[in-house]
Amino acid sequence: MEHLVNNEVRNIQISGIRQFFNMVANYPDAIQLTIGQPDFPTPVHIKEAGKKAINENKTSYTKNAGIDELCVAATTFLEKKYQLAYDPKTEVITTIGASQGIDITLRTILEQGSEVILPGPVYPAYEPIIKMCGAVPIYIDTRETDFKLTARQIEAAITDKTRCVFLPYPSNPTGCILTEEELADIAKVLKERDIFVVSDEIYSELVYGQEHRSIASFPGMKDKTIIINGLSKSHSMTGWRIGFVFAPENISKHILKVHQYNVSCASSVSQHAAIEALTVGIDDALSMRAEYEKRRDYVYDRIVSMGIDVVKPEGAFYLFPSIEKFGMNSDDFALKLLQEAKVACVPGTAFSSYGEGYLRLSYAYSMDILEEGCNRIEKFIIQQDQN
Repeated sequence: MEHLVNNEVRNIQISGIRQFFNMVANYPDAIQLTIGQPDFPTPVHIKEAGKKAINENKTSYTKNAGIDELCVAATTFLEKKYQLAYDPKTEVITTIGASQGIDITLRTILEQGSEVILPGPVYPAYEPIIKMCGAVPIYIDTRETDFKLTARQIEAAITDKTRCVFLPYPSNPTGCILTEEELADIAKVLKERDIFVVSDEIYSELVYGQEHRSIASFPGMKDKTIIINGLSKSHSMTGWRIGFVFAPENISKHILKVHQYNVSCASSVSQHAAIEALTVGIDDALSMRAEYEKRRDYVYDRIVSMGIDVVKPEGAFYLFPSIEKFGMNSDDFALKLLQEAKVACVPGTAFSSYGEGYLRLSYAYSMDILEEGCNRIEKFIIQQDQN
């Protein structure tokens, strides 16, 4: 009966990140630098709010878009942090993580044959959803622009089928961001065009040395921008599965229909914990961000000292070093690094073909782990240089 399964689904591959992560289980003594999951526990006050919700029997369905108090907290958070104003009654939807927010957004705005412009390399979850919608991913090679999607590249890629441009910054896997000037240039290209912008800002609280800026804050852009965000990275709440979609009412009312028939609502217990996170814990990310910045500086300096080319990340918690000089493709290099040095990093090809020649290294791990991992990588690199 497998031949009757949706063809687009049959052709989808399991995420390269997870494929490599699963392989590491066969190497129990390996240093794991693969998964983009904060190593900090969820803050205690947020966990207590979740427990309280359970004890008070707040375990029933909520409104499709989320608890009123949570919608207010989410829009208030966005306004205080990024100066973006959204109506809590009509312009925010609470989702089961940012992943579900991406899914319902794309299923709302895409049709058969629609084109979606993406930077390459990029987080691998976008392409399968685009294809399941019958749409076409159009990758732009950003390797020569420090992994940044530029206004000029976007303008050159636009056709009469272009429905959407993805701006996933800060970036997974590269950690790069777009500056205010770069965003302004993109806004000039798009503001007069009938093209959606999906801005995946899940790492917005993890930007180093400057403030996050959203494309939606530029003149003429809010009306066509759909912001995806959530609490997984900012509040170390990956397993709580709380995300948000922010969009103008004339767009969000349609996304809400897809959400309603998809999941009804996000977990009530998680929603109550999220209220605590966005209010009492509005600055919970600051201490984590400071620690990530120390880790970034340490790992970046170590990688550079090994003679490896890498763009210094300005957000998220990843480095994306080049391994081209070693004469191996990304998959072979990552496998050899795992087998011989017992260090697991994700091959760049997990992030589209434009990731070939690179590895993704996550520094969402303790300094002890990062130090040992870098020591092993350095020994491995010395051996490669000697061969």
